[in-house]
Amino acid sequence: MSKSKNSFINKNTLAEIGKINTLNVVWETENGVYLDGENLGEILMPRKFVTDEVKASEQATVFVYSDSEDRLVATTENPLAMVGEFAFLKVIETNRFGAFLDWGLPKDLLVPLSEQKAKMTEDRQYLVFVFLDKLTNRIAASAKIDKYLDNVPPDYQPGEKVDLLIAEETEIGYKAIVNNQHWGILYKNQVFKALSTGEKLEGFINKIREDDKIDLLLEK
Repeated sequence: MSKSKNSFINKNTLAEIGKINTLNVVWETENGVYLDGENLGEILMPRKFVTDEVKASEQATVFVYSDSEDRLVATTENPLAMVGEFAFLKVIETNRFGAFLDWGLPKDLLVPLSEQKAKMTEDRQYLVFVFLDKLTNRIAASAKIDKYLDNVPPDYQPGEKVDLLIAEETEIGYKAIVNNQHWGILYKNQVFKALSTGEKLEGFINKIREDDKIDLLLEK
């Protein structure tokens, strides 16, 4: 791989911050390689992530986010949650800016004070939504999860397979997040195994009620 621009760059390649992207290599330096983020410009992939396979194919499948100096970087490490997803994450530090969560990457994930329902405390886990601040291009998290759910009418069919995140146990069953978009309920009398808060599993749509509430099943 030379230190000059590649001529076969895919002009349809658009990088998304906070997502997994497959990007073309366009430049190599001692620090690593630069990838074509098209709309985002060139993005550094540090040397430690550059494998022989990347050099041979001149492409890399990476997660794009901002480092501690707010520079866009690409990594082959995967976070515990990406932009647009919900997850239970642990607070490892708090300060006047907010709470910092362990999300599996070197730079911790900030929950600003304005995005906390109540003041977060260290060593506790919280259900959060990961979002991209469009003004700063910074990835952050919010504990005010209701504003990110049920914003579009549910469009599911009875028996349809869906991804579930168990969010809370109630008197009647378990509240679950459906496909990172909607609230749903698993009734206790229809659940025949132990479930844990934070557990991810597959389920099925039982029915959509007249008020757009979703009843779920674990078995079709």
